[in-house]
Parts: sequence; structure tokens; C-alpha cells
Amino acid sequence: MIRVEPARLRDVEAIQSLVTYWADRGDMLHRTPQEIFELIRDFKVATVDGEFVGCGSLHILGDDLAEVRSLAVRHDVQAKGVGAAIVATCIEDAKSFGLERVFALTYKPGFFEKQGFRVANVMEFPQKVWGECVRCPFFTNCKEVAVVRDLVEREDVSVPLVAVGC
Repeated sequence: MIRVEPARLRDVEAIQSLVTYWADRGDMLHRTPQEIFELIRDFKVATVDGEFVGCGSLHILGDDLAEVRSLAVRHDVQAKGVGAAIVATCIEDAKSFGLERVFALTYKPGFFEKQGFRVANVMEFPQKVWGECVRCPFFTNCKEVAVVRDLVEREDVSVPLVAVGC
């Protein structure tokens, strides 16, 4: 059974090791142990039979928006529901905070679409682009795809066009 719970300080080494594994392959950004320590409250860890198998974080960017990031699953347990369980936990946290949207930047948009996200334009998230992405070494050549999941029903605010005759 997959168990997802808040990360603890003792999880930093495992989180950093797993993120490094995927970052070295070009699938995500590296995270230093210091970054993970500073953001430990954002992280979730997944275990199966008490063994660490994955991690992810929910990083709040404002009163209506958060990002799922550093989502990593051990290679040997890929496609067994671990990533989906981590994302579901992040979504539940986002809802408990009253957030309206959760997004991710990913090389695997199909995975996120299966979790109820839709492909989006990264410029929908200026807090991310101008607050964080601009400092990324891949800023001018980013290949990640933005995906977003709305957590609240949005009213259609478009105004229908009406033909007016003379």
C-alpha cells in the first residue's frame, strides 16, 4: 500500500538523492540539501511497506495558486500509482488552503492530464515566470510544458456577442 505523508527532516537525504537521480538525466531541476531543508514543509514523501519510493512538493505562490514541483518516483516503482498518490495529496492540501489552481511545469504532461490537469500557457503564472523561472539556467530555452488544474468552479465571464439590427 502506498502511504503519502509530510516529509520530515530525516527525509532530506532521500529526497535529494532521488531528485538528483532524475535531474542528472535532465528530467527535473537539481535541488540542494539546503533548498530541501528550507522547503521541507512543502514536501510529501511516499512509502511502500515503510520504504521511501517518491517525493513531491506543493509550493504556494499566492493566495490562489500553488505549484506541484520536485515530483520524483523511484525508477523501479514507476507506473504503480506512486506519483498519482503524491499529486492527489498535494491537491488535497491545496484545497484545504482554499487555493483555486494548482499548476506544474513538466516534461510529462500526459501524466498530469491523467490527474485532471490541462495544458496551459506558462504566462498564466507570472508569479512563477518572473519570480523563479527568470533565474533558471534554462529560462531562454525551457522545454517544460505548463499544466494546470482548477480546484474551484469558475463562472463563465465571457459576454455573448449579440447582433443588433437597425
